[in-house]
Amino acid sequence: MKNPLEILELVPDPEIPVINIVELGIVREAKVTSENSCEVTITPTYSACPAMFTIEEDIIKLMKENGWDAKVVTKMFPIWTTDWLTDEAREKLRVYGISPPEKGADEHHIGKPKKCPRCGSMNSKQISRFGSTLCKASYQCLDCLEPFDYFKCH
Repeated sequence: MKNPLEILELVPDPEIPVINIVELGIVREAKVTSENSCEVTITPTYSACPAMFTIEEDIIKLMKENGWDAKVVTKMFPIWTTDWLTDEAREKLRVYGISPPEKGADEHHIGKPKKCPRCGSMNSKQISRFGSTLCKASYQCLDCLEPFDYFKCH
């Protein structure tokens, strides 16, 4: 039987399916509580993230399919930060067309030019503080003229 963390790596983020919930950093802990039971602690990327209900259901379903009875606990503190994204997740975001957040960055980076995930140019501008989801802002590359999402730092 696979360990709980290996199974959790199979749960994609519902809004960005190219990264899983472990790479995203929302899985805080996966501990075995008895022979076939485990407790998974997750932290939402935003307190009102609509994907959390789906993520919890996906965790329970996939764990059950792999022989585990899972309890999911949502912890709001410490507050999730984009620094919890793995380097692999950042690269997957870029390849998917989303400019990944800078490490150690904060809100002061919003509105400043971001690297275009398509052509690599830094010649870009923010066109909207809000993108396709609350955790992203919309930018446009001024060289290739393509719009792209930027995963906001926090």
